[in-house]
Amino acid sequence: MNTNTLKTEVINSLFIICGCGVLALGVAWFFVPNALLTGGSAGLSLLLHYITSYNVGIIMIAINLPLLLVGYKYLGKMFTLRTILTILLVSFLIDFAIEVIELKAFVIDTVLASIFGGIFIGIGLGLVIKGNASAGGSTIVAKIISSRSEIKASSVILCIDSVIIISALFIFDDRVSVLWSIVSIYVTTKIIDFILTGSLNKKVVYLVTHKIELFKQLITAELGPHGTILQGHGLENNEEKRMILIVVEVSKLQVLRQMIKDNDEEAFLIISEANEMLGRGN
Repeated sequence: MNTNTLKTEVINSLFIICGCGVLALGVAWFFVPNALLTGGSAGLSLLLHYITSYNVGIIMIAINLPLLLVGYKYLGKMFTLRTILTILLVSFLIDFAIEVIELKAFVIDTVLASIFGGIFIGIGLGLVIKGNASAGGSTIVAKIISSRSEIKASSVILCIDSVIIISALFIFDDRVSVLWSIVSIYVTTKIIDFILTGSLNKKVVYLVTHKIELFKQLITAELGPHGTILQGHGLENNEEKRMILIVVEVSKLQVLRQMIKDNDEEAFLIISEANEMLGRGN
């Protein structure tokens, strides 16, 4: 193992260890004492724990065995090894906190537990995914899908976990707790998104105008020199058209709007979200 590979694995291990600790606290501090559910193998394990009283950690290991075989096939040996260690560590920490030291609830309140438990679990899962591993369950499926498509891992997790939570409506009488569990999953996915993609305050802007040269100068002077001019043709009469592609901070969008209003009222503007940016310091 060369130096770069060793450094990468050390960083991955730190992410995984921290993620496992935070995830275990989310389950032991907030979810179990308030009879809430989360998604993935942890959520399914909690569901079975409430029904059978078996240890959460043991159930998690049993659920994830077949999923690990799938992970090995699609994501490789190192990912599977990291995931096995993650599942074992999370299972141990949850059982240790609940069964051994009998960690007391941080708060007994369904609303607060769903929100802050979701935050803890979101941070934990986000760190584990950044460590190029999975906490099992839906995160294995999410990692496979996101690595082979443009679909976000958090979106896959949200869909799968919602199915798990909704199924609890047919098992538990306390539907309020189940619905708050859905809120916690939403919070979890937002936290995962924040950890994996960061908080972007920028928009992607396409500006179609006949005054390209004028707007090149104005945009460079007011918004900065970075941008791209795209060449195209109109659909109706095949006339040649050009557009400017730029990324603009939200705080400067009004400057751009006013610039267009003052100089070319026939210009066409498209504004969309910049979900993730890489390069140039991002």
